[in-house]
Amino acid sequence: MSTPVHDDPLSRERSHLAASRSALRAMREDVESLDITDVTANWVNAAVLEAQIEQRIKALADLSETPLFFGRLDYLHAPGAEQAEGGEGERFYVGRRHVHDADGDPMVIDWRAPVSQPFYRASKKDPQDVSLRRRFGYTAGDLTAYEDEHLLDPAEAATTSRLLQEEIERPRVGPMRDIVATIQPEQDEIVRAGLAGSVCVQGGPGTGKTAVGLHRVAYLLYAHRERLARTGTLVIGPNRSFLHYIEQVLPALGELTVRQATVDDLVAHVEVRGTDEAATAVIKGDARMAEVLRRALYSHVVPPTEGVVVVRGSRRWRVPVYELEEIVRELLARDIRYGAAREALPQRIAHAVLVQMERAGEAPDDRVQNAVARNAAVKALVKSVWPQVDPARLVLRLLADADFLAEHAEGILTGDEQKAVLWVKPARSVKSAKWSPADAVLIDEATDLVERTHSLGHVVLDEAQDLSPMQYRAVGRRCTTGSATVLGDLAQGTTPWATRSWAEALGHLGKGEAVVEELTAGFRVPTDVIAYASRLLPHIAPGLTPVASIRENPGFFDIRTAADGSADVVAACRELLEREGSVGLIAADARVPELAAALAAAGIGHVGPGEETTHATRLTLVPASLAKGLEYDYVVLDEPRAVVDGEPDERTGLRRLYVALTRAVSGLIVTHGTGLPPQLA
Repeated sequence: MSTPVHDDPLSRERSHLAASRSALRAMREDVESLDITDVTANWVNAAVLEAQIEQRIKALADLSETPLFFGRLDYLHAPGAEQAEGGEGERFYVGRRHVHDADGDPMVIDWRAPVSQPFYRASKKDPQDVSLRRRFGYTAGDLTAYEDEHLLDPAEAATTSRLLQEEIERPRVGPMRDIVATIQPEQDEIVRAGLAGSVCVQGGPGTGKTAVGLHRVAYLLYAHRERLARTGTLVIGPNRSFLHYIEQVLPALGELTVRQATVDDLVAHVEVRGTDEAATAVIKGDARMAEVLRRALYSHVVPPTEGVVVVRGSRRWRVPVYELEEIVRELLARDIRYGAAREALPQRIAHAVLVQMERAGEAPDDRVQNAVARNAAVKALVKSVWPQVDPARLVLRLLADADFLAEHAEGILTGDEQKAVLWVKPARSVKSAKWSPADAVLIDEATDLVERTHSLGHVVLDEAQDLSPMQYRAVGRRCTTGSATVLGDLAQGTTPWATRSWAEALGHLGKGEAVVEELTAGFRVPTDVIAYASRLLPHIAPGLTPVASIRENPGFFDIRTAADGSADVVAACRELLEREGSVGLIAADARVPELAAALAAAGIGHVGPGEETTHATRLTLVPASLAKGLEYDYVVLDEPRAVVDGEPDERTGLRRLYVALTRAVSGLIVTHGTGLPPQLA
C-alpha cells in the first residue's frame, strides 16, 4: 500500500521546493513588469534605474541544478521571543537567497540572515533553541533525500552527517562551487566576522579558505549592502585561471557586482613586456624601495631662491623668500601627497598676499585669492620650486641613472643591491622601456605618493603568501579606509619573495591589527593524500600545523613507476577518466608540451587551466606553476622531482610540489620515471 503524499515527508519537501521555485519566478516576473516611464526625472536617472532593475532580474535567476534551499530549522520557540513566555516555534528553510510568497511571507530564508546561523553552529551541546535540523540531498537539482538531527533529544547520539559528507565529496566538473550547504562552525565564524575588522585566514590545502573568503564577501554585502554599494568590494586572485575558476561562486549566491582582479591588473599603469631575475625581483619587491621612491620624488622640491612679486592693478605685492621657504617647509612637514601639496602651494602664496592686502586696508575675497594663485609669477615659482613629476618617469630614472639611484638609496640599499636593480641597457622613454611586473608595482607606489589611491570598502586577497612586501602595499592602498580578508597558506609560498610570517605581511598591508585565524580541518583532500603531502611540511614550513582530514573516505592514492614514460602517464589519465568527475594532469612546466603531444596521440581531449571543462572533455593539463588554488576530483602528478627542479631553489620547488600534491579531492596517482625527492621518503 502506498503512503499518501501528505504523510510522506519527502513528498512534502518536494512540494515546498516546487512552490518556492514558483514564488521565485513570480518575484522575477514582478521586477520584469516594472514600468519606469513616468518615475524618472531624466534619461540619466532612467539609465541608472534600468541597470539596477537588470541586476535585480539577474539576481533572481533560478539555477535549475542549484538547490534553492538545502536545510530546514525547526525552532522550539519563535526566534527573538523569550523562551519563558513559551513562544510558538517556527520553521525556516535555509537557502542561497530569500524567497517570499505573494503575501510577503518567507518561503526560503537567506543563509546569511541571523535566523539561519544556527544551521551552521547549533549542536547537541549548544542547540540554540533548534529542535530539528534537516539537511536535504539533491541529484541534478531534484530533491532526493533528507536527513534529520534532533538536537534536543538526549537519546539520539551525535553522528556525522552522511549527506554533508556526500556533498563535500561530490564530483565536480567546471568552475568552483559554493560551499553554502557545507559551511562548518569554525568557517562560519570567519564568514560572519564584522566589516570593521580585518581577518587573515591561514589554511592548508582543502580547508576551504578560498570559499570562506568568497562567502564572507557575500555575507558582508548582505549585512552592509548600502555601505559597500558606495565604497565597493574587490576579490584579488593570483592569476586569470584562478579568477575564472572562482568566478561563478558569488553569482550563484546572488551577488553580481563584485569586481575580480589580479595584483598585476591593479598596477597596470604601463605595459609589462619584460621580466626580472629572481634576485632583482626580490629587491624591487622589498619594502625599502618605498623609501627610495619617496626620497627620489621629494628631491624635486627645491627651496625658493628669491621672493615673488604679484602685480594687481597699480599695486605690487611682494612675498619675501624667507616666507616662501616657511610655506614650503610647512607643506613638506605635513602628511599629504606630493600632488596635493603642489596644488596647495599657490593657494598658500596667495593667502600671504591677501594678508598684506588686508593690512593695507583692502577687503579681498576668495575670488581675489584664486586670481592671485593663478598669477603668472606665482605659477612660475610653483613650477620651479615644486615641479610636476610623472611617476613612471621617476621610476625610469631610478632604474636607468646609477647616480640618481645611489643618491636616494644611500643607507637603504647596498651597492650590490643597487647594481642588481639597475637596467643593463637603460630605456630612453616610458613607452620603449621593457617594464617588469615588479617595475609596475614601483610605479604604482610612486603614483600613490603623488596622488592618493582610491580606497574600497572591503578587499579579499587570496593566495596572499606569494606577494612581495611592495605588492602588499599596493593592495593595502586599495583598502586604507576599508577592511580586508587575507587568505593563504605559508607552506604554499612559491615565489622567491614568499611571505615568511603573517604578522610581517599584515604590517606591509597596513592591517597590523587583523585577527589571524587558522583552519586545520581538511574537507577536500583525502586522508591518505594529505598525510603523504604533509611529509614535506618540516622542510618547507617548520612549525605549521598539518591539515587533519575529516573525510571518512580515505580516497584513492597510488604511487607508480613510469617505466614507459609518457605512455604510463597517459594510461593513468585514461584510468581516472573512467571514474566520475574532473581529472587534472599536473606536471612541471617544461614537461607540458611533451605530455600534450602524448595525450593528442592517444586521442584524449584536454583543456588548459582557465578553460571550461565539459562532460565530454574532463581532463585539464596543468603546468605546476598554475596549479595553485585549483581542485580536481582526481589528479595525476607527473615526475615530482621535475616539479622541484623546475624552481630556482629547492625550498621553493618543494613548496610547488606540496601545492601539486594537494589538488586532488578524491584520488591521486603519482607517476615517476626518476626517483622521488628524498623529502617524501
